[in-house]
Amino acid sequence: MIYGIGFTAQILFSGRSILQWALSEKNQRVITPILFWQLSLIASFLLFVYGYLRNDFAIMLGQILTYFIYIRNMHFQKQWFKFPKILRWFLYVFPFIILYIGYNNKIYDRFLLFNNENIPLWLLVLGITAQIIFTLRFVYQWFYSEKRKESVLPLGFWVLSWMGSMLIFLYALIRQDPVLMAGHLLGIFLYTRNIMLLKKEKKLL
Repeated sequence: MIYGIGFTAQILFSGRSILQWALSEKNQRVITPILFWQLSLIASFLLFVYGYLRNDFAIMLGQILTYFIYIRNMHFQKQWFKFPKILRWFLYVFPFIILYIGYNNKIYDRFLLFNNENIPLWLLVLGITAQIIFTLRFVYQWFYSEKRKESVLPLGFWVLSWMGSMLIFLYALIRQDPVLMAGHLLGIFLYTRNIMLLKKEKKLL
């Protein structure tokens, strides 16, 4: 069941990336469709749950940091308020509910958050570093989009995506996590292709 949740999340992440890539290839420039952010939010929700069930802080950290940036980009594209109000509120508070339950019940011991016996300290540091770099792509994209008041995926976003994805893939190999491996192997190819498209686009300008 846990792997099922994780693979569903990665299928959605991969689906949004393939969609974005296909549209970009068709237009020979980087496109950011509305569905990209919608699928991102759903996938992030599921992967956060997966990280929680796997006692994997690195996964949870990566999702909690990007979760609200996905929502913000849906604001830019005027899609967020199309969701029912009760669903919007649930999506806003869900990560905090999970963290509150985890820190105040026996379901999830906070000691296990940083002391999973299957994840030595050096590997946890690698995982956190990889997730921070991978997350910075959306922080960069958020600032870039805020400045322009529109949802844009600039070159820096794809470079940080490639770097972070390579490190997460390494973490997944060591951790023997098939969910992360499957998701980021495809991601590395797609990020490389978007970098190439953007460089080609700049040459044409």
